[in-house]
Amino acid sequence: MLGTNQSTISYTMDRLRAAFHDKLFVRQHGGIAPTPRCVEIVECASRLLEGFEGLMRPTDFDPASASGQITIACNYYERSIILPRTIAEIRRRAPRLLPEIKTARAKGMAYLKRGEADLLIGPYEVQEENFYHRHLLDDHYVCVMHKGHLLAGRKLRVDDYVKTNHAVVTYGGTWRSGYLRRLDERGLSLNQVVSVPSISDLTHILPGTDLVSTVPSRIGSNIAKSVVATSCPFPEPFQIGMTWTSRTHHSAAHRWLRQLMARIAGTRPYKTAPTAPSGRSRGNVNARV
Repeated sequence: MLGTNQSTISYTMDRLRAAFHDKLFVRQHGGIAPTPRCVEIVECASRLLEGFEGLMRPTDFDPASASGQITIACNYYERSIILPRTIAEIRRRAPRLLPEIKTARAKGMAYLKRGEADLLIGPYEVQEENFYHRHLLDDHYVCVMHKGHLLAGRKLRVDDYVKTNHAVVTYGGTWRSGYLRRLDERGLSLNQVVSVPSISDLTHILPGTDLVSTVPSRIGSNIAKSVVATSCPFPEPFQIGMTWTSRTHHSAAHRWLRQLMARIAGTRPYKTAPTAPSGRSRGNVNARV
């Protein structure tokens, strides 16, 4: 409330407290914090304002004349599989639109909530209100190793897989890959000799070593020329999707970008490693872009 004097603010707050029958703000830990009712009111008001803004926006959208910045939070997998063709299409069709890419890791949802990212891409399951989610693609895990590895070209048995030396990708957070969770369920553990925060680190670590790593199929064969992929005893299918909030849901530019990404992800031009898991995909579209 810049440019408003203290008495006006106090008068306005008194009227708001009376209207909503709530203190709205309370002193806490040496500061002032909103009450739960205040948070609820602000969220509701924000949705109403966003709805009005959506009604006032023009319905036609011309990518060629669109401008502005769109911030996308994602990680190495999405930057390798989805973003290259997305960026190429943006440069061709909407050259004045400026995508900003930031690493998500464990902060992706926080970025969305704080408005520091407009779109989050990754294996996230979002079940909160005011969030929209759309499935993009399915993948599964394979094993990668130097082409001269003793296990290269063989169908890995569980015993071989568990006992061999592993380079485990931790993704720099507390999130655990599906194949690791399945190993936990079976009471098994890998012979982990090194851990790395990103799949990109394997480019320099796997060639010429006795290490095996378990990575998504769509990216496994592209780690390095001297690295080969083979089926994994624990392929564990997973899904990649995109998540956004009501803040950008009605934006024509954001809707265009989401539709573009959905189309690119759906064309499946990727070379995958052998022995994909059988069974129906669990993916579906939870929100229209």
